[in-house]
This record gives sequence, C-alpha cells and structure tokens, in this order.
Amino acid sequence: MSFKEIQLTDLQFNPFTKIGSQWMLITAGNEEKYNTMTASWGGMGVLWGKNVVTTYIRPQRYTKEFIDANDTFTISFYGPQYKEALNICGTVSGRDCDKAARTGLTPCFVDGTPAFSEAELIFVCRKLYEDQMPPENFIAKENDAKWYPNKDYHTMYISEIVKVLAKED
Repeated sequence: MSFKEIQLTDLQFNPFTKIGSQWMLITAGNEEKYNTMTASWGGMGVLWGKNVVTTYIRPQRYTKEFIDANDTFTISFYGPQYKEALNICGTVSGRDCDKAARTGLTPCFVDGTPAFSEAELIFVCRKLYEDQMPPENFIAKENDAKWYPNKDYHTMYISEIVKVLAKED
C-alpha cells in the first residue's frame, strides 16, 4: 500500500470516534525491533503552538519500553475490517508472539519509525513531554478505584504530530 503526505488541517474525522470506538495502534521501535499496542484512550489538540496527541500507556505494556527508548513513534488508524487485528494487538503481548505475523499486518517504516501498510492514516509523532499519573493528582477520586485496581498508573505522553500519511486510493 502506498501513502501520501497530507496536511493535518486537511483531516476530517471525529477523534472521539476514531480513538474511542475504532481504536488506534501505537507503534514504536526501529526496523530491527518494534512493538505495537491498541489504544482507545487519547486526545488531540494544540499545545505549545504545536499540533499534538496525548497517549496513555500502562507500565507493564511492552510497547512502553519502545516508546521510552525512542524519540518518535506512530499512531495509526484502520478500517473496520481490521478490528480483530486491533483486538489481538490489545490483548496479546509482543513479548510472547509476533503480533504482525499473528494479525497479518505488514510492517512499514516512515523515517525509520514503524507503522503498518494496512493503515488508513498514520501520524508520525515526536515526544515532547511525559509524566506519571499519580493517584494523589486525581480530582475525581473514583477513577483510582475504577481504572487502577492494580495501581498500574499510566504514563501520559504529549507528542507533536510531525507528519500525517494517508492511504492512496
């Protein structure tokens, strides 16, 4: 599959649907070794004069090691025919299997950063900020018990969207 670079301002989609219902893959690493994970939490907006995405990753996720070791990563979005592949990428660890082989997704690399050829959209992201989400900072205290019974608090990453690629028809 081939991609063309587009302007972020040309995108026309609902981020609540794309992230919350259709999900996305967060992929990091390099051509030698990488991992991907499904995410349904995240945000998009403008911060520090840059177009940014906010992603949240729990400490036990294998992909976090790759996010932490690299300056860039990709976020990618897929059509409904890939929902099962995204389900697998969110429930099986890359420590235990080759997710690309198991799902049939085809790795591709954008400026050395991994993504998958089946994506409809690929955002190449450069990390700007990271922070832990400690329980003492929850204003809505019920979120601690509801979302963190194992006390495995997410790391929040704010990243600049440096490139957007769209699948060519």
